[in-house]
Amino acid sequence: MPDWIHIVWKSLTAIILMFLLTRFLLGNRQISELNYFQYIVGITIGSLAGFSSINIMNWSSGLIALIVWAFVAYLIEMLLLKSKKIRDVMEGKGTILIKEGKILEDNMKSVKYNTDDLLSQLRKKNAFKVADVEFAVLETSGDLSVLLKRENLPITAQHLGMKLPNEQEPQTVIMDGNVINEPLATIGLNREWLHTELEKIGVTIENVFLAQVDNYGELYVDLYDDQLKIPEPQQRAILLSTLKKCAADLELFCLSTENEAAKQMYEQSLMKMNKMISRLKPLLQ
Repeated sequence: MPDWIHIVWKSLTAIILMFLLTRFLLGNRQISELNYFQYIVGITIGSLAGFSSINIMNWSSGLIALIVWAFVAYLIEMLLLKSKKIRDVMEGKGTILIKEGKILEDNMKSVKYNTDDLLSQLRKKNAFKVADVEFAVLETSGDLSVLLKRENLPITAQHLGMKLPNEQEPQTVIMDGNVINEPLATIGLNREWLHTELEKIGVTIENVFLAQVDNYGELYVDLYDDQLKIPEPQQRAILLSTLKKCAADLELFCLSTENEAAKQMYEQSLMKMNKMISRLKPLLQ
């Protein structure tokens, strides 16, 4: 058998074996999350795989070395899972670069981090001013974790005392001009509803590149023809306007009646309506 055929099938075998070994060892871990030992193992396994695929005489020796390295790496991974001390030795610890708003220059020197590196990583975290940062730590993966000062943190619904429902994953109901039935059924809708919503905005299914339905039942549509403008969904705005109109009607009834019992009933209903509007307003705006 010609040597090139040996090299082809040995290369394919080495590739498959290397893929299985690295997939087994690393799982879904990203390249940036590898520790030093895993990085060394990755380089060595790649070198051994390349050596095994082109060395016709000692192919089995290369595969044995490949399996030994993978087995050792597996044992190290098991130790890392069970011992924090070993993790600290193998993976290292995070290094604080900013504490209480002050840059720690000595810590930056210890991890060979310069000012440009720090500013670049801060910008990636939307922190363009060092003065806005309370705490920053360089993780062992090389990523910079940033905590902004309290006055610079974005306002959330919790800060405003509002309770919002849990968000649900939007369902893709049209893709590449084809209706997908399963997501429609998941949210309790059907094709008739979809056709009705598309007719409201004057769009045919064939012209829809992508369509999604959110947990409020609103339909987002992206068309093949980017020149066409689609009106924004108005269901929530219409509902809010209707609720406000009901509240205005209740107030009008309350002012126009002279019956004390009816006035009291309208006042109580108006209070309930205003309370409901205040709770729903963040969701409907």
